[in-house]
Amino acid sequence: MSAIEQTATPLTATQQTQTTCPYCGVGCGVDISQQNGQLLPVAGDSRHPSNFGRLCVKGSALHETISHNGRLMYPLMNGQRSSWSQAINLIADKIQQVIHTHGPDAVAFYGSGQLLTEDYYVANKLMKGFIGSANMDTNSRLCMASAVASYKRAFGSDTVPGCYEDLEQADLLVLTGSNAAWAHPVLYQRMVAAKKANPDMKVVVIDPRRTATCDLADLHLAIRPGSDAFLFTALLAYLGETNNLDHHFIALHTEGFGSALETARQQCRSLKDVAGQLDIEASDLAQFFHWFADTPRTVTFYSQGINQSATGTDKGNAIINVHLATGRIGKPGATPFSITGQPNAMGGREVGGLANQLAAHMDFSAAERDRVRRFWQAPNLAERPGLKAVDLFQAVKRGEIKFLWIMSTNPLVSMPDADDVKEALKHCELVVVSDCMADTDTAAAAHVLLPAASWGEKNGTVTNSERRISRQRGFLPPPGEAMPDWWIITQVAHALGHADAFNYSHPADIFDEHARLSAFENNGSRDFDLSGLSAMSRAQYDAMAPVQWPVNAQYPQGRQRFFDDRRFYTDNGKARFIAVAPELPAPRTGGDLIMNTGRVRDHWHTMTRTGKAPRLAQHISEPYADIHPQDAALRGIEDGSLVRIFNPRGSLLLRAHISDNQRTGEIFVPMHWTSRYASAARMGTLTDSSVDAISGQPELKYSAVNAEPFRPGWQGFVLSRRDIGTPDCAYWACGVFGDDIHNPGMVYEVAGQGDAGQFVDALRQRLPDQPLKGQWLTLSDPAQQHYRHVLIVNNQLEAVIFVHKDLQFSNRQWLTECFAQSELSSQQRRALLAGQPADAPDHGAIVCSCFQIGEKQIIQAINNGCDSSDALGKALRCGTNCGSCIPELKTLLASHSAGSDTQPAALFSDAACTAVEL
Repeated sequence: MSAIEQTATPLTATQQTQTTCPYCGVGCGVDISQQNGQLLPVAGDSRHPSNFGRLCVKGSALHETISHNGRLMYPLMNGQRSSWSQAINLIADKIQQVIHTHGPDAVAFYGSGQLLTEDYYVANKLMKGFIGSANMDTNSRLCMASAVASYKRAFGSDTVPGCYEDLEQADLLVLTGSNAAWAHPVLYQRMVAAKKANPDMKVVVIDPRRTATCDLADLHLAIRPGSDAFLFTALLAYLGETNNLDHHFIALHTEGFGSALETARQQCRSLKDVAGQLDIEASDLAQFFHWFADTPRTVTFYSQGINQSATGTDKGNAIINVHLATGRIGKPGATPFSITGQPNAMGGREVGGLANQLAAHMDFSAAERDRVRRFWQAPNLAERPGLKAVDLFQAVKRGEIKFLWIMSTNPLVSMPDADDVKEALKHCELVVVSDCMADTDTAAAAHVLLPAASWGEKNGTVTNSERRISRQRGFLPPPGEAMPDWWIITQVAHALGHADAFNYSHPADIFDEHARLSAFENNGSRDFDLSGLSAMSRAQYDAMAPVQWPVNAQYPQGRQRFFDDRRFYTDNGKARFIAVAPELPAPRTGGDLIMNTGRVRDHWHTMTRTGKAPRLAQHISEPYADIHPQDAALRGIEDGSLVRIFNPRGSLLLRAHISDNQRTGEIFVPMHWTSRYASAARMGTLTDSSVDAISGQPELKYSAVNAEPFRPGWQGFVLSRRDIGTPDCAYWACGVFGDDIHNPGMVYEVAGQGDAGQFVDALRQRLPDQPLKGQWLTLSDPAQQHYRHVLIVNNQLEAVIFVHKDLQFSNRQWLTECFAQSELSSQQRRALLAGQPADAPDHGAIVCSCFQIGEKQIIQAINNGCDSSDALGKALRCGTNCGSCIPELKTLLASHSAGSDTQPAALFSDAACTAVEL
């Protein structure tokens, strides 16, 4: 096997590294500092044009996620450690056997927007160019495929026309299908700053839920789920009716306008009818239409709420139609702007990461297949598009795909009908998973596990939502035998006999080939062109500054906006209007509530990274369901109680949040919790596999479910310095706490049926897991299912078990702070059994994760005279970093008047305390 060059910068006394955040599609620059090998807290890169030094709380906590806890360190074959050569040879032999016996279409790869562009490039080249099948899809199919399809239908290319500066130059900002305050917080803060600088700016948020983003809104349209296409198609009809059109632009630079407008008029005959279809007030709809018609500088900012739909492509084109009709494209502050969810969803699109694409924004036309075949010298290049994600896993279940390689993603959580996907993998002859983490739902289903390098160890490039390519630089060595994804794929290619075509020793070699392919026979005919970045030296690649593609002779410093020249990439150079006939989601069976899904503020995807950071688990520590008060009352569900969400595909057990931010008849369940972090919270088990007919993107935002209360016989929590594994009870959810990222404590919320005493006794057998001199302080009342057991070891708190029949427990924060005490006093020990803090401050539930500011601190500051979020920021710093907590600060300001906040009552006031020596 060929050697790989070290990608992490060698440690020196003082080391500085500029890299890129691995979370959302904003693509923030990050400054890394190390002193004598010790990593310091990360900071935003003030020179990076995506964030100018700002980071959200997830980005700010990146240094807290780099421990080796849970890492996959070595190749595993059927659970047993193997060598790299054994694993690589097994994979190559199986691929060859499958191709020989069943043909190349019995092989499939499934990638991820977590891969770097260089990783993605070699995976696509191997699969589509040399194995000879296009069965290479990606989890970007779950978030961006409809946006890609709508751009291509309208522009002839997958071209994002705008840039982040457009958000600041707009006079009307329309956010639809996006909770930017939580999902893209740094961009949201740029919007907040822009509105403050330009008070006349209007902001419209279109979302069935009232989210944190609505804090910025002048108008919130809480439309019926899935009705977005009706809204924008009606807007097109209104623009035509009121003659608010750019006739010159339409005539010279577009086609299909007449058909699109006529279809819109047929579908949307009156404002009142449309408002009824959307289930909003006609006056609010009219206000939005007037603002849009009267505001030339308009940006429509859209994301998963548009894309994750069985009609997502049409929704995207309905948005693009109104921008084309008004000529609002390619101009400062005027663009239809699809925002990517993952850090390198755009990079994956550039190299052909989707099954219906080839590399460098080329497709499967005869001419483009021939071009890529000649460039790669790949006579076996795939002849037709491959299977998209949902179809791919269904083919696995049918036994048609015999070999599946899953890279850097967790489809047993994220895919729709996730239990069916789990079942599908049992039908595959060989499942290979390359990942940085050993304990994921998907890793548990693999025959071969390959240890991949993670953020901080990888070296390459990513592309953000505004087409900006940034370097992700390694600053740490990978642990154990973990290797970069591109190296792993390349070694398999060598073992398959393709060493000459995969002769790479560094990511720079791959990037250069990627750039040369983008320029090959291009001459301006394709949007994606990196000819200006080809033939870079290793030093130039290492030093490459962020730049927006294309980078070529015409745009040597990159291009900020496309279509300012009114030239599109269709056959005739004109943009296309698409006639959109809106459809509501098809009726669903299986329940009388509609389940929506999405992100929470402080977690990311399936928590393999954010789940390691204690402060990111404090804002929302459990999986939950937001339910409207009327729906909750109808079903006997109480706020803070447990609720079972179910349909014929499966069931979830979640914490109920009663909130009028929800429309009646609808609930919201976050996407993040997996079998590693909760007993039953994989929301993908309840979503069906309906997809957009054009893009193949699943309809993840619209699932029929039922809800009913789950009434446990007891509930409580466990805090431990050690991971106790999976608690044996009906409900549990876990997270980490403490200041030591390498050895964090674990907190478990628990609830169950039966005898709580048996649960406590079984749990105590795990604590500790080695002989230690310790002391159990216990308080018990079996009649009330009431147990409080506290383990003290060497005068320090080792573990806490609190359960009770029906008592609601107070905030855990003060208890976690007790674990930091070097020695517990007698008063503190009594306080632990009393269930309330003694001398340790109780700051309440964390609201500001950036600066660890709790609810009680904020309320006290309000009582002391802070009357605005700015005043709270000056007093406590809350809201002054990423700003994501500002909506919650405003809620607290509105609901609390001056006055001291009382301490909670003791949890238990009777029963005997005993001390038992171990």
